[in-house]
Amino acid sequence: MRRLLCVHVFLCCLSMAQPFCPSQCTCVFHGRNDGIGSRSVLCNNPDMADIPVNVPVDTVKLRIERTAVRRVPTEAFYYLADLRYLWITYNSITSVDSGSFYNLKVLHELRLDGNMISVFPWESLKEMPRLRTLDLHNNRITNVPTEAIPYLLNITYLDLSSNKLATLPFDLMDIWPPFNGAPISTNSSQKIVLGLQDNPWYCDCKISKLIEMSKMTDSPVVLMDLFLTCSGPENLSGYLFQRVELENCVKPIVMTSATKITSYLGSNVLLRCDATGMPTPNLYWARSEGSPVNNTVQESPGEGIKWSIMSLNGILPKDAGNYSCKATNVAGSAEATISLSVAGTVSTTMPPETQSTETAPTSQGTTLTPTTEISTSPIITSTLPPTTTTPTQPPVPKKPTTTPSNGLQKGSLKQTKTQQGGNGRKLAADEKSKKSKVSKSVKDLKIVEETADSAVLLWTADGLPNDAPLTVVFSPYGEDGEDDTKRTEETNAGSGKVLLEGLSSGMRYSVCLIAKGSDAGKDPCIDFYTLEIVEEGGQNQVFMIMSGIACALAVPLIALLLYKILDLYCKGREPDLDEEELEKESYVKFETISMKQRTLNSHPSEFWARRATHDSERLLLCSRSSIDSQMTYKSDSSRSEYLC
Repeated sequence: MRRLLCVHVFLCCLSMAQPFCPSQCTCVFHGRNDGIGSRSVLCNNPDMADIPVNVPVDTVKLRIERTAVRRVPTEAFYYLADLRYLWITYNSITSVDSGSFYNLKVLHELRLDGNMISVFPWESLKEMPRLRTLDLHNNRITNVPTEAIPYLLNITYLDLSSNKLATLPFDLMDIWPPFNGAPISTNSSQKIVLGLQDNPWYCDCKISKLIEMSKMTDSPVVLMDLFLTCSGPENLSGYLFQRVELENCVKPIVMTSATKITSYLGSNVLLRCDATGMPTPNLYWARSEGSPVNNTVQESPGEGIKWSIMSLNGILPKDAGNYSCKATNVAGSAEATISLSVAGTVSTTMPPETQSTETAPTSQGTTLTPTTEISTSPIITSTLPPTTTTPTQPPVPKKPTTTPSNGLQKGSLKQTKTQQGGNGRKLAADEKSKKSKVSKSVKDLKIVEETADSAVLLWTADGLPNDAPLTVVFSPYGEDGEDDTKRTEETNAGSGKVLLEGLSSGMRYSVCLIAKGSDAGKDPCIDFYTLEIVEEGGQNQVFMIMSGIACALAVPLIALLLYKILDLYCKGREPDLDEEELEKESYVKFETISMKQRTLNSHPSEFWARRATHDSERLLLCSRSSIDSQMTYKSDSSRSEYLC
């Protein structure tokens, strides 16, 4: 009985030792006859909002499907070291951290299809060196960066279908045959499967290799759907890849005239690079730190060819370094680097000083030797070669006795050494000063903001420290030698500008910028003019003249206008014309003809009463063609009569 109880307790403990399964998941152990098995976990609860953290550590396959999970956090599966299959499909995932798949060293298959991922952390693939299947279809991915290419080398199944990809890196196809140069194998196990359908592809040179691959019959790269179509440009929209013909698209190749150039200080240097590619690439120059270079020219002698030249004038030690020439086109980019070194600087050494007690130096020599090695900063030292002189002191006795003459000689020798050391230091300082004057200067003088009595002088300190003293000397042009008209301003090299005041208007001035210790006659100078002042009285006089001219032109016009107005007014006020004038202006005047009663004493032929008319009216009334003017009267003793 006791044994049975022990066996029961052991079995209970063994059952409790089994891994715990999450409450919202289903765990299945697949055992084998040899006692070795594998565990798979399925989590498909619609209410699950987070990745479960208590999954058994011996899980080989984990499926999280159709849940409300929105994010895959960092190191979400780091304790699942034996995980080989990870399916997180048809959830609501929008974000995947770059460290989400940390410690999944043996993961073979990763499926994230059916989510809402827009940016995938491609660098996280380096945590899964044995990954062969990557399924990202039915997401919202818009871009596959060039940096992702190294992490896709071992992928044999890549599904990017049903996303929002319009293009791919031009170099992506180079990792697979036949573009990687590897021999084409007929072994089906070595096939690469790509899913790229249902994307809005923009058919240009960037995907020219993909278009070419879709036309191949025996290719080690198998496309899930051969009927890929173009969505752009407009002239190719709706066309199948197999029917699209693009121009020859070639990634740029950059060649330089030299990879290393050594030039002397102060000389002019031309750097050239040539590039080929289709379409014709664009060329850009840049320093090693990334700053662009502007003093360049480029030309394209033909289609697909372009060259560029960068010029450096009067090179200085700061110009030494690496210069990159980069060529880009839609097919890709390439660059080449030219290393520039500055030589011709002075490098000397000072050997240890040797002095014999029997001779005293009487002369010194200094030599400057150019270096044979390339240096990026000037080094100035002086050499004191040994000198040979005839003894000017008597031989010192070898007896170890001290005499006044012996003490005097030792003092003289010590003084000589001190003087020589001082001369050596002075010589080195002089050489340093000379070199400093050669390599450091002020340039780019220009005058801005000129007024009638002032101007601003600008300059650039080339190699001079900011606190280096400068003297600005200015005077009227042609009077440089007269001290009474010459004026000076003290400043420093770092300020970069100085205000010149107290100038005369409308005059030409000469200004020079003198650095301390510079050679006479080699200082930079510039001439300029001040503005002229217009006197206030002169302005008034001009104003009066212009006003007089305006008045002289305006007064006659005003008088004429007034005359016309008065004339029209007066005509409107004149009395009516007399009747005689009106009669003259009338074309015809009809008179009233009436019957007159007969009288006994009246003339028997006078039947009508008439009014006197003018001759012009008579002529008009006598016209036979006028019916109105013809009057007839019939009687026994008369005939027709015209009243004319």
